[in-house]
Amino acid sequence: MPETGGKFRDTLEAMDHPLQAWRDTLEELGVVGLVREPAPPAAEHAPRPSPSLPSERLQDPRPRPRPATPPPADYAPPSNPISCPTVDIVAAASSLQELCQATQACLACPLGPSRLKFVFGEGDAQARLMFVGEGPGRDEDLLGRPFVGKAGELLDRMIGAIGMKREEIYIANVVKCRPPDNRTPTPEEARTCLTYLHRQIELIGPAVLVTLGATPLRELVGISEGITKSRGQWRRVRIGNREIPVMPTFHPAYVLRQYTQDVRRAVWEDLKAAKEWLDRPADS
Repeated sequence: MPETGGKFRDTLEAMDHPLQAWRDTLEELGVVGLVREPAPPAAEHAPRPSPSLPSERLQDPRPRPRPATPPPADYAPPSNPISCPTVDIVAAASSLQELCQATQACLACPLGPSRLKFVFGEGDAQARLMFVGEGPGRDEDLLGRPFVGKAGELLDRMIGAIGMKREEIYIANVVKCRPPDNRTPTPEEARTCLTYLHRQIELIGPAVLVTLGATPLRELVGISEGITKSRGQWRRVRIGNREIPVMPTFHPAYVLRQYTQDVRRAVWEDLKAAKEWLDRPADS
């Protein structure tokens, strides 16, 4: 491995910018020690961030709107089909756009009234690889997009490490509204949103699903033994008339909390296995 890594490093160092980001990502994931830590720039010479980037807008010091007060435990959802889309309405959606329009006003569970934005999901509508997380956090609730905070930045690097771009895959969550204090969604909240997620998967038709963390593994696949025991082991889930292979791995937020080489290498191995499945010949 050291000899291979040295040859790979020499090859990369002879090249220009396009592979630099990939080298940095592999280093982040703890796969190979290719790059020495750069010296931190002097504070007076630090580049000023561009205000147009979403990641920088999240650091805007201006006051932000606060979510509404969470509803009481005995929350009674509205009965109209706009606020509580029926199974038939969800099934009738023939595109992701139609499904989003049919569900974005949902108030069927207590998470709805307290959200700022409905986080439907985003990406390639015909993606062969789909990531499923737990639910929106603070940044996602503000912007209405999945995985845009620090965990999202790491997920983007993880995707890049397997030679893909965020625009080539699809990202969604089990629940579409932020749970208060970023807590784990309750089983009832997850079941309410699961119909929407199933229809998303049906419409996209991915070849592989990657579940991020314990919640999507439990709610989508029905495996409750925990992500530490389950990660890296292929599973299957039946959605509509298809069985889809599922690769469970750690949630990027967990990787950020447990930023060890073992954890990063585990995620790398899981995503590499998912990519290898995608690259298999169609008749294998």
